[in-house]
Amino acid sequence: MSEAAGNSGTDKRVEIAIHHWAPRFVSSGVPLTDFEEVTAGISHWDEWCAAWSARAAVHEALGRKALAEGYRLSAGEHLNRAAICYHFGKFMFVHDIAQMQQAHRKVIECRQLALPLLPFPGERVEMPYLGKRLAGILRKPAGNGPHPVVVMCVGLDSTKEELDVYENIFLARGMATLAFDGPGQGEAEYDIPIRGDYEVATTAVVDFVNTRADLDAARVGLWGVSLGGYYAARSVAFEKRIKACISLSGPYSWVETFDSRNELSREAFRVRSHAKDMDAARKNAMTLTLEGVAKNITCPIYVVGGELDRLTPPHNARRIAAEVSGPCTLLIVKGGNHVANNRRYMFQTQTADWMADNLRK
Repeated sequence: MSEAAGNSGTDKRVEIAIHHWAPRFVSSGVPLTDFEEVTAGISHWDEWCAAWSARAAVHEALGRKALAEGYRLSAGEHLNRAAICYHFGKFMFVHDIAQMQQAHRKVIECRQLALPLLPFPGERVEMPYLGKRLAGILRKPAGNGPHPVVVMCVGLDSTKEELDVYENIFLARGMATLAFDGPGQGEAEYDIPIRGDYEVATTAVVDFVNTRADLDAARVGLWGVSLGGYYAARSVAFEKRIKACISLSGPYSWVETFDSRNELSREAFRVRSHAKDMDAARKNAMTLTLEGVAKNITCPIYVVGGELDRLTPPHNARRIAAEVSGPCTLLIVKGGNHVANNRRYMFQTQTADWMADNLRK
């Protein structure tokens, strides 16, 4: 992997992370001052995970103190911030698996501590999958069930613990949320590689929903972000129990975006697809495609792209929208970067309202 420094003398990989994902960090719950201070102190990529873990530990300590003093709501907020900071320490840190796993364990621990303390509490669930288990976070809205539920697919470098902000918007509109780590993601990334036919994993999750008396299996929506936007679109082409789908910056063909992506993303895909080298990774990337599949999408789908998205350019969203066979809403966010994280107000509540309409009885 290249370690060439940019013009500032900072490791190119640090510059890539800041340049591509700054809006995502802040919109996902990292305090702006934390982002500025932590990244300003990092000159080499090897320092990234430790620096973010150190800042996460500050929030964790505040959360544990608040919890010991009986301030449950404050504890939940602090612990959520700790989890998100630990997460962004590990999210692309695949060149040092031991350090990444250490931070990842803290992500899971802090989010798990936070879940019962939140205004919309949550629980850890595990779902059978081909002789193994997929981990998820189930949260439910106020009131009696069974509740409609939005199953949430994360992307290449996100995990189920990153989605608190998105979950809250669905929960406030009366929908339960079930975020999960699928093949190559989060808790599964170490033992289960990325797979192009992600509908196999989604079907396992929908099967699980059918076992829960508190969830309405007749009102299941699917949501996916970044590579998860591909996973969501791909899944509804096959899994017809899903009533509506949201795809945020999902690629039509991953190999196309793979070739043009930065070295952090390509290496993360190599590791999480369990490929021995980049040639093998590219072959894996070729299996992630909607070619000949998008036409089988018949449920309502809301497709979002960012006008200025360098990672998944907006022609991907346009092509998905053009090829589906069911009702489709297409939004290209003007000025939006990847997932339009710099313009979330242009799509986040709008897509949640749309999902609520589609999951009403």
